Amino acid sequence: MTECITKQLNFSFIRKQKITIDFKGGEITSDAGLLLVRQADNALQLIRGMAVCIRDRRDNRYTDHNLETLLRQRTYQIVAGYEDCNDANVVRKDPALKTACGRKLSDEDLGSQPTLSRLENAITRNDLYRTGEYFVDLYIRRNRKRKPKRIILDLDGTDDPTYGDQQLTFFHGYYDQYMYHPLLIYDADTGELITVALRAGNRHASYGAVSILKRIIPKLKKAFPKTEIIIRGDAGFAIPDIYEYCEEEGLKYVIGLIRNDVLERMIEALMNKAHEQYTKTGQKQRMFTEGAYQAKSWDHERRVIMKAEWLIQGPNSRFVVTNLSCEPKELYEFYTERGGTCEVRIDEFKNGLKADRLSCHRFVANQFRLFLHMAAYWLVLRLREALRKTEFASMQIQQLRLRLLKIGGQVIQTARRVWFRLASGYPWKNIFALAHSRLAADTG
Repeated sequence: MTECITKQLNFSFIRKQKITIDFKGGEITSDAGLLLVRQADNALQLIRGMAVCIRDRRDNRYTDHNLETLLRQRTYQIVAGYEDCNDANVVRKDPALKTACGRKLSDEDLGSQPTLSRLENAITRNDLYRTGEYFVDLYIRRNRKRKPKRIILDLDGTDDPTYGDQQLTFFHGYYDQYMYHPLLIYDADTGELITVALRAGNRHASYGAVSILKRIIPKLKKAFPKTEIIIRGDAGFAIPDIYEYCEEEGLKYVIGLIRNDVLERMIEALMNKAHEQYTKTGQKQRMFTEGAYQAKSWDHERRVIMKAEWLIQGPNSRFVVTNLSCEPKELYEFYTERGGTCEVRIDEFKNGLKADRLSCHRFVANQFRLFLHMAAYWLVLRLREALRKTEFASMQIQQLRLRLLKIGGQVIQTARRVWFRLASGYPWKNIFALAHSRLAADTG
């Protein structure tokens, strides 16, 4: 193996000309876009703020990597697609990652997998609490200038299958698997992830939602006293505790309801009408109405929006409980917008940034991993914000990573400068330069 690497490798794809490969090109990176990630981080002051939340209990006499550098390394690796701790053993030498983390090429390599694993497992519940508070404060800081007239908080749970010996992994009957059940809260308009809470695998979708809202809402109301706050969620959040909390706090809500016999009787006449129209026209029919409904567990009646739809497959009824005053059709369509916002963002968080890689044994360590992936998500959002009014502004992380981060180049360190000589054929030079200029302006 060693002998093969030291030799030249020849190919004969071109007529009358040899193709020769050796491994003497010097310092080369395929992730030069990580320099933009660091610039996005500087604009947000994200990793520096996270580091303040965590108490470093190591003895400085025996440490090679400070806490802030380790957090940068782990988070930037996630953004670049190296989401596993094991990846650190390979990319810790990468010149772009080292530079982005503040290391010179001549400095020692970044943290190894055991070093990063020790960091994750050293986290305490107090560290997590402070980090969770920090992300809420970051959201507020980022939106003070915007002064939003309304904030729509999308609540959703997601399944995270587990296959090892993680603490609090349990079987969930609905998902038919062993799993964790994280809860996520997004701003529907900006896409910002305000918080993510890891929950045991057998918890109900609404578990802990009110407790988390009690931590977030007072801060939002203090920061944005004139802003209307709307809570939006699917039928998994249709519990009296959430309605009552929203009503006590003066919040608006729109939440899906599970079908039952009483609701089906309330919509029966409208469904019959939809069926008649379908029979006449052969086209699907959608009709809306509203009514007052009180479940047995509710202490009073609430407004329910009802949709009667007749498709080629047959009837399709849907119900939403709300204290908003919009017309039924408008309000139902507002509710269904969450499918194109919250669910898409969860897919990017889970699959694009691999936030489902929660393989630590300790539950607390896995919650911290979620926060690291959340930090990576914020950096991606900031990159996209710097590319507003371009096609890159709406790209999912998979495409953004390929086009903006995975850039090959040679790295040369001199006494005064570190040169990144990127591929001459890189097709999005102007986009890269635009992101750089906008991020630099924000960094000041």
